Amino acid sequence: MKLSKKMLLLACAAVAASSMANAERTLRFGLEAQYPPFESKSPSGALQGFDIDLGNAVCASAKLKCTWVENAFDGLIPALQAKKFDAINSAMNATNQRRQSIDFSRTIYRVPTMLIARKGSGLKPTPEALAGKRIGVLHASIQEIYAKAHWETKGAIVVPYQDQNQVYSDMTAGRLDATLVMAPAGQKGFLARPEGQGFEFAGAVRDDQILGSGIAFGLRKGDHATQRELDAAIAKVQANGTVKALAQKYFGDIDVSVKD
Repeated sequence: MKLSKKMLLLACAAVAASSMANAERTLRFGLEAQYPPFESKSPSGALQGFDIDLGNAVCASAKLKCTWVENAFDGLIPALQAKKFDAINSAMNATNQRRQSIDFSRTIYRVPTMLIARKGSGLKPTPEALAGKRIGVLHASIQEIYAKAHWETKGAIVVPYQDQNQVYSDMTAGRLDATLVMAPAGQKGFLARPEGQGFEFAGAVRDDQILGSGIAFGLRKGDHATQRELDAAIAKVQANGTVKALAQKYFGDIDVSVKD
């Protein structure tokens, strides 16, 4: 009888330990919720967007519980390094420069980067066309790095902003001539809205060294366990069509597939 009680106690302890382990399986995603349609807030304050749905799908596949930690985009990498969250999920391209500070999951999707300018302006994403023009960019973004490397050195005036929505406001007010953004963000966040009706895409740019090979989750250096876990879950949501379906929902016909 004593043995049975002891075994029962051990079994209960094992169940409790297992329950505690499962309860602790929480993944904290860091993001800036000011970049629709990737991530933003609904009128009620709830997080919404492509990356929110993607993160939830990845967590479900990995049997993790997602939580979300908001942070300014230019502070996401320092906050990740300070362990304020476990992974960055904020439309962040995996670039050579960022790989010096953090690791990345496997590439999840890729979207084009494009210039937006006023209709009829004749502006194109070339140094010659943009010389003397004011180009708004999101601070600490790869678009800022690209614009400074390719255009500012040839006479363009690159103006960084903490919030892409402020860029759009200054575009409509005439204080900026153009902006460089990821195409889905520019389409949903500006061109599809009434204030963006006088503007259009003026051409795409490409520089894999600066703009990266695609969007992935940012991870702390050496966090191989989380990387393996997320990579496996990402592979599943890519294979079962979840990423493609979410892209169609949020981006329309923009191709986000990852090509080798």
